[in-house]
Amino acid sequence: MLTERIKAIPLGYSRVLFQNKRYGVTRSNFNNGKSIKVYAEELGGNDFISFNFYITDKVEQLKPCEMPEAKVIIFINNFQLQD
Repeated sequence: MLTERIKAIPLGYSRVLFQNKRYGVTRSNFNNGKSIKVYAEELGGNDFISFNFYITDKVEQLKPCEMPEAKVIIFINNFQLQD
């Protein structure tokens, strides 16, 4: 489920809605899509979400950047893409 939601974020820059706030999100892929970096910043606010996601043959691993994993998971499961 996390993989599908992360891959739903468009490559490059996009905007999402999360907890009734707008965020600018940048997604970058590395290693033929096996490593994904996401950085989301609240537009007009102070909040941010930052994580890396790794996909191997055996496991998928979420690595939050200096924040609780629960915060990142809540963001992944609840953001809404904006036009």
